[in-house]
Amino acid sequence: MDTAATGLTFRDATDADVDELVALIESAYRGDDSRVGWTTEADILEGQRTDPEGVLAVIKSADSRLLTVEREGRIVACCQLEHRGDHAYFGMFAVSPRLQGEGLGKVIIAEAEGLARATWGVTEMHMTVISVRDDLIAWYERRGYRRTGRMTPFPYGDERFGIPQRDDLKFELLVKELG
Repeated sequence: MDTAATGLTFRDATDADVDELVALIESAYRGDDSRVGWTTEADILEGQRTDPEGVLAVIKSADSRLLTVEREGRIVACCQLEHRGDHAYFGMFAVSPRLQGEGLGKVIIAEAEGLARATWGVTEMHMTVISVRDDLIAWYERRGYRRTGRMTPFPYGDERFGIPQRDDLKFELLVKELG
């Protein structure tokens, strides 16, 4: 068994998890705490990554589930799965910065892909990644995702998504065929 998977429990998030999940997501992407891990966006975005309302909306949505990953009773990671017709959307992925680099991400994304296939019968997983995040895109490519070149604009001016530190941010769609 993969040692990264040892002791992990997967479950759907509940309302009671919101504050802990917001703190986890923020710690993985924003501020000095995020610099411990490699998924930080601190150099390209300041401000918040999400908020309690955004997390609660995913938990409450009929077409989404917020998969929560625990080890020893503590939330160590999460990801959003959303059913979108013939595909699922993968987002809000966060692993505690202090645990990054141990293989947890690989285990979690594989579990998420299996759940999306089993739950909704989808044949593809979609996600969007900030196009300048070359290291992160390369990590997803090693997991079987491919760049599509399809871009959507970053929501400049909407501080719910952060305060951009550069003017060339956009999201690229990545797609993986689920076998």
